[in-house]
Amino acid sequence: MNLAEYSTLDATALGRLVAAGEVSAAELAALAWAAYDALNPTLNAILEFYDDAESVPGAEGGALAGVPFLRKDIGATEAGRLQEMGSRLFAGYRPAEDGYYIARARAGGLRILGRSAVPELATSGFTESILNGITGNPWDLERTAGGSTGGGSAAVAAGIVPLAHASDGGGSIRIPAACCGLVGLNPSRGRISGGPSDQDALYGLAREFLVCRSVRDMAAALDVFAGPAPGDPFIITPPERPYRDELAQPTDKLRVGVALMKWGETEVDGKVLNAIKRTAETLQSMGHRVEEFEANFDPENILRAVMGGFHLGISSLDEAAAMMGRKIDSDTLEPGNLKLYQSGQTLPMSYAGTIFEAMRKVRAAVGMAAKDFDILLTPSLPSTARPHGEYSTTREDLSAEEYMKGDIRLFQYLGVFNVTGSHRYRCHWPIAPTACPSAYNWPPASATRPHW
Repeated sequence: MNLAEYSTLDATALGRLVAAGEVSAAELAALAWAAYDALNPTLNAILEFYDDAESVPGAEGGALAGVPFLRKDIGATEAGRLQEMGSRLFAGYRPAEDGYYIARARAGGLRILGRSAVPELATSGFTESILNGITGNPWDLERTAGGSTGGGSAAVAAGIVPLAHASDGGGSIRIPAACCGLVGLNPSRGRISGGPSDQDALYGLAREFLVCRSVRDMAAALDVFAGPAPGDPFIITPPERPYRDELAQPTDKLRVGVALMKWGETEVDGKVLNAIKRTAETLQSMGHRVEEFEANFDPENILRAVMGGFHLGISSLDEAAAMMGRKIDSDTLEPGNLKLYQSGQTLPMSYAGTIFEAMRKVRAAVGMAAKDFDILLTPSLPSTARPHGEYSTTREDLSAEEYMKGDIRLFQYLGVFNVTGSHRYRCHWPIAPTACPSAYNWPPASATRPHW
């Protein structure tokens, strides 16, 4: 197998080749390493490709056994490996234990070959940091790969690996999936454990999963990662059959709610709106009942809930700083995050109640509006991938409030579902968004990206 062949196959196809003995896990790791050497100097998507990549552990059985995989540089911990969270505050940090997510990845046979870039503390939808620089979009290097899973998404879109660890507290799986033309799923709250030390991340807003190229890969990955662990605050009843088998099951006629209006201050780009309309027409032609849907929530409550959760998380960094033996100042935090931290120090304890009440109001409003629909169809973003730097935490000219409001305006369709806890699936092409592409037809013939 050569690089051109490797880069066109999804994880399921690679796993089948390993199972058939046509290629080994070590050979796939070597191909991923060669792809990294060829493309990462331009993309800056991967922070570290492990020196022992060709011999990292992983089970021998399973649909994804032997498949190359990247760990996001925040969230699930990998014992003994660097996890710097895109921040000078955590430079050199190495966790002492594996997270349940990492243990399940290995048990599923995935080979964790390195760690991918993130914005500092994953608080931005643009993957750029003082510590690690800017991650480029493989389709257009002048535009963002999204965030906070920008590094992993760029690596998957470029063909370095077929799937990569991701997490989502306000859009961080779905933003880069949209920007890079990938499949991204923010799973329902309780579907995948964040244990043993992060089981209620961002007060229930954040979940971990991955980005990939095909729907069948997403289903195979759910079979690897889904399921509760001791101490989880949210538990969901498992499906009756494996997720991969669910793909073959017919559905009844569904009632589909379509969002054709903006859910905030930002107007929806015509290309995005046309993509939503074409998808709705396709669903209608399949016999489903399609109706316009209005979420009917107050956008200000999303600002209070999602950015308030980030605000509280950053304002409690003192313990982490003490652990690292560092001070929280302009030498350890980027301007945007430092301002969030400083403003958080002035908030009364009662502000947490304001955040949780805003969450309750959003859940109630969206729950009532959506109760009679089976699925919702919304844009991922109001526009295609944006130029670098629009709402980066590296910018000194934005106040904490300006940063938070700008972030919510740009990602107006996303944070609401972190609050409700419902799963959101995203599949988008970055240049001219269309309906979700076939799992077996990637990339589109009309698009361009780095070639071997």
